[in-house]
Amino acid sequence: MTKTRGTRLKGDEREETARRAAGLYAQGCTIESVARQIGRSYGLTRTLLLGAGVRLRARGGHRPKATG
Repeated sequence: MTKTRGTRLKGDEREETARRAAGLYAQGCTIESVARQIGRSYGLTRTLLLGAGVRLRARGGHRPKATG
């Protein structure tokens, strides 16, 4: 895919990119990974996902079990 960083996404192109991003995210990709794959910034990718109605997953990482 051609990198398009720095160019504006408008209209149909924006909607198609948002659909593609949503599909990748639904497959389990992280926002960072989706951003790399669509050639956009993390912030724009997050905005596209939210605009497409995607419910974002909680942040990952190790969570220690509660004791007691």
